[in-house]
Amino acid sequence: MKFAHMGDCHLGGWRQPELKELNFKSFQKAVDICLSEKVDFVLMAGDLFDSAYPPIDTLKDTFREFRKFAEAKIPVFLIAGSHDYSASGKTFLDVLEKAGFCKNVSVFEERQGKLMLEPTIFRNVAIYGYPGKKSGLEVDDLERIRLQDAPGLFKILMLHTAIRDAVGTLPIKAVDEKMLPKVDYLALAHLHINYNKEGRVYSGPIFPNNLAELEELQGGSFYIIDNGKIRRHEVRLKQVISLAIESSNALTLTDEIIKRLGSESLQDKIVIIKLYGFLEQGKTSDIDFSRIEDYVKKQGVYVLLKSTAKLQVAEQEILIDLSDSVNIEEHILKKFSDSNPSKFNDLIFPLFKSLQIDKGEDEKSAVFEDRLLTEVRKILQI
Repeated sequence: MKFAHMGDCHLGGWRQPELKELNFKSFQKAVDICLSEKVDFVLMAGDLFDSAYPPIDTLKDTFREFRKFAEAKIPVFLIAGSHDYSASGKTFLDVLEKAGFCKNVSVFEERQGKLMLEPTIFRNVAIYGYPGKKSGLEVDDLERIRLQDAPGLFKILMLHTAIRDAVGTLPIKAVDEKMLPKVDYLALAHLHINYNKEGRVYSGPIFPNNLAELEELQGGSFYIIDNGKIRRHEVRLKQVISLAIESSNALTLTDEIIKRLGSESLQDKIVIIKLYGFLEQGKTSDIDFSRIEDYVKKQGVYVLLKSTAKLQVAEQEILIDLSDSVNIEEHILKKFSDSNPSKFNDLIFPLFKSLQIDKGEDEKSAVFEDRLLTEVRKILQI
């Protein structure tokens, strides 16, 4: 028996077009490996999509990949994850199932305070599943699950959750794996980690889901289980270069970044620039990111990602006389205006006042927004 175990595909999740495409190409690569390995079936342990209602182009592309499995007569068994789960129970996973491309194995009913999971039988395998939910709400349920017996069959349980042994001492809501029913293979997703222990396996994401994961994981992964042997397959389509640059001078930072980039081979690579430090001269807006982007494009970079979250700007201290606390807002604005002279300073206080307009109890949002914008336009004389 040979089967694949993947999860956390998060298709349609990235905003950047290049990374959204690369995410899907990583999924395609995993599908192609499953086909070439001639697996008997595929498990998808949640978060196939990044939302319960993915974009139509993502759906169309996903259907095309699932059709490959159907044409090869390789069944796909899945559960919903915390991202593609819907409290209504209706998601686009149902559309995939009704098209005959997969089978949702989250089949259960409540009996005397317990959740009885019913098996989906395929050849000599009994597959059970329970969906992930928002905010880890499935954790409390999981300690109540029981499996309907399937004597003599290889038992697989699919869960989209955190287990205590995998999170360690981190303050994450997790289920004690000792409280779960005994099975031959526990197919897990939700934690984007490399974890394989005593038949409990987290698939890892098919592609990193954010900038921090791109830097740490460099790519995606999934597993193929071949007659009991568990093999991890890495999916890395592009190399990732991460540059951490500390600076106290925003006025010279553009040249410094380009100089650092000049020492790297950037062709067809994902480049991450992380800026940090305490700016004593200039501000973040003094960094010419347009010039940096033009430079990396000429070097053939696949995509440039940047983070300025840890780049702090010195803020001018404003001393306020608190004896008149009623007019503290006016004191702050006057101090700011005196320290930062500008022809627009006279607009600050009226704009603050306009933003304090309250929405009427029965007023529709569109009417309120129009009233607010009218007031702002009047102040700005536009």
